[in-house]
Amino acid sequence: MDSSFLTKSDESSRRQFLSYASKTLLGVSILPTMTPLGAWAADKKSTPVTAVPVSPGRKPTARNIIYLYMAGGMTHVDTFDPKPGAGEAVAGPVKAINTAADGVQISEYFPLLAKQMDKVAIVRGLSTTQGAHEQGNYFMHSSYTMRGTIQHPGIGAWLLRMEGKTNRTLPGSVCIGGGSVGGGAGFMESKFAPLYVGSPTSGVPNSKANVGSNEFEERLMLANKFDQTFHERYDQKKVRAYSDMYDDAVRLMKSEDLKAFDLSGESAQVRAEYGDNGFGQGCLLARRLVENDVRHVEVTLGGWDTHTNNFQAVEGLAGTLDKALGALLKDLERRGMLEETMVVLCTEFGRTPYVNENDGRDHYPKAFSALIAGGGVKGGSVHGQTNETGSEVVEGKCSVPDFNATIAYGLGLPLDQTIYSPSKRPFTIADKGQPILPLFA
Repeated sequence: MDSSFLTKSDESSRRQFLSYASKTLLGVSILPTMTPLGAWAADKKSTPVTAVPVSPGRKPTARNIIYLYMAGGMTHVDTFDPKPGAGEAVAGPVKAINTAADGVQISEYFPLLAKQMDKVAIVRGLSTTQGAHEQGNYFMHSSYTMRGTIQHPGIGAWLLRMEGKTNRTLPGSVCIGGGSVGGGAGFMESKFAPLYVGSPTSGVPNSKANVGSNEFEERLMLANKFDQTFHERYDQKKVRAYSDMYDDAVRLMKSEDLKAFDLSGESAQVRAEYGDNGFGQGCLLARRLVENDVRHVEVTLGGWDTHTNNFQAVEGLAGTLDKALGALLKDLERRGMLEETMVVLCTEFGRTPYVNENDGRDHYPKAFSALIAGGGVKGGSVHGQTNETGSEVVEGKCSVPDFNATIAYGLGLPLDQTIYSPSKRPFTIADKGQPILPLFA
């Protein structure tokens, strides 16, 4: 085949060809799993990301991050900003309960988490400019609004770009249970993209060769010969995204560290503590990955778009979240990992304080809540306050870039560090957001 096919074809055709070639030649199909389509599209200008030299940031309070994303827009008044005195039209049937943090109340739907709120900081003053799901999701993950001309990196890509991986064979970033828009590599090189894992109980899909080890090595040698002419003829920068992914995939396949993805290594008791569901087991997998030096792990719990039957839906979702997050915090603490691991829980926006005619709550970007635990954050604290109905932030208003700057601050990343996109536009990690310094001990 004329190798000009790879430069003249569109992105989808090239990606399909490379995927097919790797499956046929190596007898394995992990490669498409390593890098999503968005990362390939971000590389199509084939211009390397450049940056001014990374200056040393402040000493980090956190080394790793577990990012729990509540997809759909989690209601704040039924979870972490209850309004027990606001009446039935606002509070509905949900009661507020006391917690281990003096003077801090949360929803009755979180009895397990309530016992550990002395480890958790609540950010009740969040406010966003985005009231639609895709745009809100993207903004929360990247600190930038969506543009048709560029994709912005998420916090995991910034962390890897600025500090690199810790474990040489495992990916530096992993997303479990679905990827979020704005949470990928964006305009950065595809090596900073997360590995996407659909089911936490299935391990890394297609990570074992379906041929013997000797035949696999022979196919690797043949693949290198097959690529040699192409690599010599064309600019290496144009094929770097594929080459890096190819090498990383082979390295991962041969690594003993793949056991980190195998939940059968955990006792039945520990697995039960997290909950017998995708999100609970995803949180357990996140702990295992961080324990094996994966720097950034995101776990998604969807279903929070409660326009109808809000209270029934939220009670079920909160039960899943309460068990998983409660187990995660307890597990990290008993393993001595909580101090170096920042656990973040957030969503794209809140829900309307007043219940609608369908017993639901609609999109509400003006006010909502998030949680941060571990990683040097002052537990038992609350930042921000909404009014008596949860409709307005009256103290400590926090923008989405401010919230992301707080995460970056805990990880010790330089907020003023400029990185340039392929089109030479300058970007910073949280788009000039200011961290919430009182949250840190």
